[in-house]
This record gives sequence, C-alpha cells and structure tokens, in this order.
Amino acid sequence: MLRRLLQWAARDQRIRHLVARAPVSRSVVARFVAGESLDDAVRVTAELIGRGLDVSLDHLGEDTRDRGQARAATQAYVALLGRLDRDGLTGGAEVSVKLSAVGQALDPAMALENARTICAAAGAVGTTVTLDMEDHTTTDSTLRTLAELRRDFPATGAVIQAYLRRSEGDCRALSGSGSRVRLCKGAYDEPVAVAFQKRREVDRSFARCLSILMSGSGYPMVATHDPRLVRLAERLAGPAGRGPRDFEFQMLYGIRPVEQRRLAGLGHRVRVYVPYGDEWYGYLMRRLAERPANVAFFLRSLASRS
Repeated sequence: MLRRLLQWAARDQRIRHLVARAPVSRSVVARFVAGESLDDAVRVTAELIGRGLDVSLDHLGEDTRDRGQARAATQAYVALLGRLDRDGLTGGAEVSVKLSAVGQALDPAMALENARTICAAAGAVGTTVTLDMEDHTTTDSTLRTLAELRRDFPATGAVIQAYLRRSEGDCRALSGSGSRVRLCKGAYDEPVAVAFQKRREVDRSFARCLSILMSGSGYPMVATHDPRLVRLAERLAGPAGRGPRDFEFQMLYGIRPVEQRRLAGLGHRVRVYVPYGDEWYGYLMRRLAERPANVAFFLRSLASRS
C-alpha cells in the first residue's frame, strides 16, 4: 500500500508543489541526486571513477510536453558529454536518456532525432547512450526507437523491466551479439494485466530474464541492489563463460555504496546510475517507492530546517 501511495505521489502535481517548497534538507536530495548543476554531475562522476566505479548519468526530466523543453534537454546532454570529454571522464561514464524528456509524448519522430543527436555527441567523444525505459505504455515506442538508433549507433543500450509480463520475450529478442541490456525490476505503478504485482513474482521474472541474457551473446547490465540477485548473477556468469568484465552490475547513486565498492574490489565492473538536475521530485518518489525503508529518512529530513 505504501509503495502504491508513493507511486501515486510521484505523479500528483499538488504534492509535488508541496514537497518542492518544503524545507527539505540538502541531505535528502543529496543522498540520491548528485546535485542540480552540470558542475555537480561532473564532480560526482569524477569522485566515483576515482573509486574504481563507472557511471551512467541521467539529466533529470520526463513527460516533456513542450518542444522547447525537449530541445533544451537534448542540448543539456550534448553539453554534459562535451564536459565529460574535456575532463577526461568518458572512459568511465556514459549517459542514460528518457525518451519522454526529449519529446516522445509530443512526436516520436522528434524524440528519435533528439536521441540521435545525443548518440552522435556520445559517439564523438568515445562513449555510449542507454535508453531508459518508462511506464508500459511507452515500451513498444522505446524499443522501436532503439532499433532505429542501433542502425547507426549499435552500442546504444536498452533497458528491460522484469516486472512486465512481456520481458522474457524482449530479453530473448535483445540478447544477440553486441546488445547492451540493463535488466532492472521496474519502478512504475503498472496494472496487473501487464505487470507482476508480488515481489516474489517479480524476483522470479528477473531470474528468468537474467538467465536469458547471461546465456546470450550480448552484454548484460544487472541493475539490482538485492543480494540474492547479485549472487545469482555471479553464479550464472561462470557456466555462461563470462568473466567479471563480461557483464556489469548497476546500482543507484546513494544505495548500497559499500556493496558497490566490494563488488568492484572483486574485479567486477560496477556502474553507478547518477541523476542530476532540478527535476528531482519524480525520481525521488520512485526511489522511496522501491525501498519504503527510505521513507523514515525522508520524513526526518522534511522536518529539518537545515
């Protein structure tokens, strides 16, 4: 019930306005978000790379309903990639892009061209793009856009959400040579007809999808903080002929940083998903919904005047 409430709150504009204006201490947002500026994003990226971790940067923003905003989001990514190149960070950093931030709801063709601009900028500086997946109504459109982008930018990454009932089939379709696929559980409030609702069901789907990706010829990106699923990935890698660098773990900024460093110390590639920007509200609500234990931390900070 709490998870559903938080997912609803992520979409409610009145609550968004209330929370955004509340005296939220910097410790709340700073736990999950690198900051609001490009400088913040680059600073955190450099710190994480210095600790032996890789990074995927997300310029926060989604559900764009204005063409100017979609262009601005595109240019924000181009500027970010240029700055990463200037600071010598592209060897360990890529970017994650939500198509809804670059115009998917307005015009899928425009979103494709904006994503193509970002992919070209990433390719020019020697790094890659992963297309984030959003709610189930955008899955087919996102996968079509992915297929178009991969014609010119074959390293463009996909995201599959294990809680969707369709995901095993999508994993099979995306498990071919060179295909980079991030497998996550999923964080949107989806109807029972399209998504598993119980944690046990989602975990089992994740395990089935992970087995498909590990046994394929692509590059699995295992996005989980669940110790059981981390261990499962390690167990599946050996029989699939994969060494520690033939797949990667991905975890969110601010979640299980000790585990991130532990896995990296074992020789695994660990990529930290680092969001930044002033559109942090929806992202924060989904992080709380994923792990309701974070709610107590958030509420304590809301009461703080610091």
